[in-house]
Amino acid sequence: QVQLVESGGGSVQAGGSLRLSCEASGLIFRSNVMGWFRQAPGKERTFVAGISRSGGSTYYADSVKGRFTVSRGNAKNTVYLQMNSLKPEDTAVYYCAARYSEDIRVATYEYDYWGQGTQVTVSS
Repeated sequence: QVQLVESGGGSVQAGGSLRLSCEASGLIFRSNVMGWFRQAPGKERTFVAGISRSGGSTYYADSVKGRFTVSRGNAKNTVYLQMNSLKPEDTAVYYCAARYSEDIRVATYEYDYWGQGTQVTVSS
């Protein structure tokens, strides 16, 4: 059974940093594109960042470009999201997701498996 478990969320002040991790099990990790999404209260879940199977390609939402960095360690079955220069508008529950394919997509329905999410709260 596939499991994606996020960790690393918390509360920080604006301008601070957090590093999220997502450990996968029950799937062939290196065969999956990995994505990070977020959902703020009362809003839809939206794409944040994605990384190719090898880690050689990444893609970011415009709102986080230059501040967030996605990476992966295939030997550890883990994907990471380094978040710097955090803003109050980054406050949301962050989810990782796996897509059994070659290319990064931004739509939630393109992803096959999801974690339970981790809360990130940024105060001004």
